[in-house]
Amino acid sequence: MMLKKRKLGSQGLEVGAIGLGCMGMSQSYGPADEAESIATLHRAIELGCDFFDTAENYGPFTNESLLGKAFKDRRDQVVIATKFGSRFDGDTIVGMDSRPENIVRVVDGCLQRLQTDHIDLLYQHRLDRSVPIEDVAGAVGRLVERGKVRFFGLSEVGVANLRRAHAVHPVSALQSEYSLWERNLEPEIIPALRELGIGLVPFCPLGRGFLAGGVKRAEAYPEDDTRRIDPRYQGTNYDANLQAARVVFDIAAEQGITPAQVALAWLLCKGDDIVPIPGTKRRSYLEENLVAADVRLDEADTQRIDDALVPGSVSGNRYADWILATIDR
Repeated sequence: MMLKKRKLGSQGLEVGAIGLGCMGMSQSYGPADEAESIATLHRAIELGCDFFDTAENYGPFTNESLLGKAFKDRRDQVVIATKFGSRFDGDTIVGMDSRPENIVRVVDGCLQRLQTDHIDLLYQHRLDRSVPIEDVAGAVGRLVERGKVRFFGLSEVGVANLRRAHAVHPVSALQSEYSLWERNLEPEIIPALRELGIGLVPFCPLGRGFLAGGVKRAEAYPEDDTRRIDPRYQGTNYDANLQAARVVFDIAAEQGITPAQVALAWLLCKGDDIVPIPGTKRRSYLEENLVAADVRLDEADTQRIDDALVPGSVSGNRYADWILATIDR
């Protein structure tokens, strides 16, 4: 199996139809095994998955270093996306910093950790309300001119800031949460992306693992697993969401595929300008996820899913309130 290519935006960025979110190789879902993580990254390339997502604050910093180590002898085979915008006190994130001078400094650090001379896709991780988005776009544009960055992206911004940034320097991709579990992009954001010629990179396309099946209540996960604080894994939300997700599990059983493959296939059929980045740190799950590119849901199954998981049907916010406050909507 080799993944087909998709175009992200109208600026020339082309990647495999499914990418790989690498955050979990360094944090968030329990301990990781570096050897298995690197083997997973290499296996992805073999299967045509060439789009890898990281960020300076994953670890922090260690996730970029992991990718640098894994790809230093195969840089021409991969498309690396990373993100800037956090302010640190040592290894602790204490706020946001998208000042142009900080973007330049951060990119130099990213390049060093990634062991490369350019970043393929550079995202602003979250909107910094203290810095005009035009200044951010201009700073990244200058890095593009210098050859340090190829394409500009944004994450979790609303339509107004998307338009303002795009007017200064073309945005190739918007990364935001989008899945059967979270459909808040459908009314306004996705139409704006298509009007402007911007691709969509959904993160958490499996609802932070809920749509992959085999889930447990929040308190059953280890202390270092972010699902412990995920509202959708907690209390009565968990019970309601398990019932809502039943349609995904049922269709998977009927077709002899995994629930994750159903959820990813649904996303892929929403448009050729969509490239989800399911995260995993194991080869077995990677291989299962990539099969989704060949899964075809018929109209009846798609309708069953849409009817069962209409926007607003999932119980609980997608983040704790303090995280939601950082998102531009």
